[in-house]
Amino acid sequence: MSEENKEEVKEELNENEEVKTNKEIVPKENYDDLEDRYKRILAEFENFKKRSGKEREGLYNSILSDVVEVILPVLDNLENASKAETQDEEYKKGVELVLKQFKDVLASKGIEEIKAVGETFDPELHEAVSSIQDESLGEKEIAQEYRKGYKIGNRVIRHSMVVVAN
Repeated sequence: MSEENKEEVKEELNENEEVKTNKEIVPKENYDDLEDRYKRILAEFENFKKRSGKEREGLYNSILSDVVEVILPVLDNLENASKAETQDEEYKKGVELVLKQFKDVLASKGIEEIKAVGETFDPELHEAVSSIQDESLGEKEIAQEYRKGYKIGNRVIRHSMVVVAN
C-alpha cells in the first residue's frame, strides 16, 4: 500500500471515530415514545389498507349490480324465448346456448339467482305480488315465481316476484 493510500485510510478512520464519538444516545423515555408512535401509525396504516380494500370491493359490487340491473330484462326475454314453442329446433338450441352463455358470464362475476319456489318467503329477497291458500304447502312457502331475482354476495340486485301460500 502506498503512503498516499495509507494517509487516506487514516483520515477515513479518524472521521469515523469522530462520528462515533459525536453520536447522541436517545434517552429510554424518548425511545419508548417513538416506538409507541411508530406502532400506532403502523396499526392505523394497516386499518386504512383494510378499509380501502372493503370500500373498493363495495364500490365494484355497486357498479356491477347497477349494470346488471339494466340488462336483466334482456335475460328475462331470453328465458321467455327459450320456453317458446318453435318448429325450428336449431333456432331453439341457439337461443338456449346464448341464454347459457349469458348466465355463465353472470355467474363468473359472482351474480346468482335467488332461490324462490319451495323456499320460505323472505322480504329481504322476495317481493310478494299475491297469496294463495294451499294446504299442501307450508306457511309463507313460495308457490310460484313470476320474475327471477338476482343478488351479488349479500346485496340484492332485483327481488324475486313471487306468490306466497297461506
